[in-house]
Amino acid sequence: MALVPFPNQAPERLPQDDLELDREDADLELSEGGKMSFLEHLDELRKRIIRAVIAVGIGFLIACFYVQQLFDFIMKPLQGMLPSGGTLVYTDPTEAFVLYIKIAAIAGLLIASPAVMLQVWLFIAPGLYANEKKLAIPFVLMSSFFLIAGAAFSHYVVFPLTWQFFSSFTTDTVIFMPRIEPTFSIYMKMIIAFGLVFQMPTVVLFLARMGVVTARFLWRHVKYAVLIIFIVAAVVTPDGSPITQAAMAGPMILLYLLSIGLAWMFGKKRAAEEA
Repeated sequence: MALVPFPNQAPERLPQDDLELDREDADLELSEGGKMSFLEHLDELRKRIIRAVIAVGIGFLIACFYVQQLFDFIMKPLQGMLPSGGTLVYTDPTEAFVLYIKIAAIAGLLIASPAVMLQVWLFIAPGLYANEKKLAIPFVLMSSFFLIAGAAFSHYVVFPLTWQFFSSFTTDTVIFMPRIEPTFSIYMKMIIAFGLVFQMPTVVLFLARMGVVTARFLWRHVKYAVLIIFIVAAVVTPDGSPITQAAMAGPMILLYLLSIGLAWMFGKKRAAEEA
């Protein structure tokens, strides 16, 4: 005799059906989650860029109140290093005004550098582990310090050497009378270059904390690093003189050695390299 199921009794679900439903739900959640996370990522990037621009704008406004002092801070030492009879000139009516704006912009960026670095950190922090997120304050402090240190080193050491090299071609028939706009363009490029180069310890430290590089790896490849450093110094320095290249390559080598020390003290150890 056949058994007839009760009307309110649900049909039996097979394990294969549950597995297929779970897979469909997981695929749907993954698709929706990935789409939302991508949009949220773009929105977060937009928010961090806007806040960084606002910080630079505030720094720019602060620098505008002291732009004359900043102009004298940059240009007067250059005027003093010119040969007898040489002077700084400008030939375009807007050249001096635009130069003041550029000086205020660079100073505003340096003033706002801690806030800008904080926004950079807040953008990359969601992709880090909990123990790595604790490095926010060291990242902001180190990156800001080395940015200002690189700019100061370029201003007080490297650029004066470059300027003396350019002015050394003055003769009885040729007088060095540089325009202020090209002069500041070289000055600004070197400031930016050294500010970025001096970020080496910060970058290496956090790569070491994440286990990407180790002190042993950096020490093994020190000869290649020195070669790359001298190539970068030859490309970045505008005059190409050996003195200026050495003035740039020397600190870079010291920064590389400092990075090795930081990676050794604070970096993660890899079992493969330690074996």
